[in-house]
Amino acid sequence: MTSSDQRPSTSIRSLADLDVRHRVVFCRVDYNVPLAAGRITDDRRIVASLPTLRVLIRNGARVLCASHLGRPGGEVKAELSLAPVAERLGERLDVPVRFAEDCIGDAAEALVASLAPGEVGLLENLRFHAEETRGDDAFARALAAPADIYVNDAFGTAHRAHASVVGVPALLEERAAGLLMEKEIRSLSRVLDAPERPYVAILGGAKVSDKIALIEKLLERVDSIFIGGAMAYTFQKSRGIEIGDSLVENDKLDLARDLLERASARGTKIHLPLDHKSAASIDGSRVTEVRDEANETIPAGRIGVDIGPATRAAWIAAIGAETRTVLWNGPPGLFEAAGCEQGTRQLAEHLATSPAFRVVGGGDTAAAVARFGLADRFDHVSTGGGAALDFLSGATLPGVEALR
Repeated sequence: MTSSDQRPSTSIRSLADLDVRHRVVFCRVDYNVPLAAGRITDDRRIVASLPTLRVLIRNGARVLCASHLGRPGGEVKAELSLAPVAERLGERLDVPVRFAEDCIGDAAEALVASLAPGEVGLLENLRFHAEETRGDDAFARALAAPADIYVNDAFGTAHRAHASVVGVPALLEERAAGLLMEKEIRSLSRVLDAPERPYVAILGGAKVSDKIALIEKLLERVDSIFIGGAMAYTFQKSRGIEIGDSLVENDKLDLARDLLERASARGTKIHLPLDHKSAASIDGSRVTEVRDEANETIPAGRIGVDIGPATRAAWIAAIGAETRTVLWNGPPGLFEAAGCEQGTRQLAEHLATSPAFRVVGGGDTAAAVARFGLADRFDHVSTGGGAALDFLSGATLPGVEALR
């Protein structure tokens, strides 16, 4: 299946196609939210699920939500319980949300039995059972047992062949995409298969190796690619430019040279940083002695942490009012660190006013535009980092295929 097959079509049903009244709907959601001391620090994924849940509630479904949280490795870990999520979901929906202390067995059955039409329950963390990530058939049957209908609104897990993503829909004849899942597929398909030109891509992140397939796919489609973040240093070193102690993939230098040559042969313009911000040290999001480097070179003992002012000005000028489509996947700098956020912030502010169709490809870029209060100024901000990357790279997503 190609990526063009993945857009919503008659082969994937929508919520409007379902008769959910009085029926139990197993709704796979993505509540993998950040927690600190048991408190949710960012509930964007919860908020993103609300439109689908409200449709199900309004139409009298008995809604059984299921999600994972973190990587408990098949063990029950109190700090990764979804109990705080149930409380926050109830606040956001303005209705009580009942919670089951397990996702299968007696606790799950009791939760379902307690739900009246229009009520919502949340099962405990699916990954407390190792069978979830193994895609175990028996575990999928246990999850599906109390349900009549399957709805997947968790695009962020669509690239995983897990039991709740592919096993449960295989067991329930009636299945559909939620509103968020539909919007993800529709928006990402538009930039992948039917973009208006000029079409530009902005790529960042740590490693070229994480985005090889995406870059190769984009070379066939875009007019320009802007490469920032740590991955830019691999490209620059492949050109013989000194990059100091910046993060680099030495085993990918030949690949970087090859990608640059292929882009040149296709007439695709590659924009690399003209100057940088550098730091003396990095420890997580803490940096020391941030300063500007006036050209492409980063001195020994210094680490690149952001694009510099000349690069920001050049890139913003190049992504002008005539640009019709923008895909942004990866920030150009360590935006979480003080003094290193200007590149990401100024790009976000510029794109927020652009007339182009603008898609943010999830992950750190989504976190960045949210941090700057600009998420609602983009046409689509994906909730799926890895899933969006795979989709845009042309890969088949098991969670999408399972809805057919």
